[in-house]
Amino acid sequence: MENPEQERRLALRAEHDRIAEEIGTRLSVDHVQNGGVLAFFSFIAVGLTVKLAWDRWGWLPVNKPPPPPGIPMWFLMALVAAGVLVGFTIREFLRARLLRAVEAGKFARLLELRRVLELDT
Repeated sequence: MENPEQERRLALRAEHDRIAEEIGTRLSVDHVQNGGVLAFFSFIAVGLTVKLAWDRWGWLPVNKPPPPPGIPMWFLMALVAAGVLVGFTIREFLRARLLRAVEAGKFARLLELRRVLELDT
C-alpha cells in the first residue's frame, strides 16, 4: 500500500495532466479569430449603411433632387444586417474574454502544480 504522500502526489499529477490536456488548445483564440472576421464584415456593412443613408439624406451636392417617397428598404436591410453582424462580433469577443479568463486561471493552477510537483527543475 502506498503512503499518503505518494497518493497526494499521484492525485496532483493526475490533476496536472487533466489541466494540461484542457488548455492544450486555447479556444479563446478561435473566438478572437471569429470575432476578427465578423468585425471585418461588420465594418463593411456599417460602411454600406452609412453610404446608403448619405445617398438618401446627405446634404451634398446642393442641387440634389429630393429623396424618393416611400420606405428606404435597402437602407433598412443594410441597417439590420449591420446590427446583427455587430451583435455577433461583440458576442464573439465577449466569449473570448470569458474563456481567456478561465484559461488564465487554469494556467496559473498548472504552474502551481508544476512547482509543487517539482517538474520544472
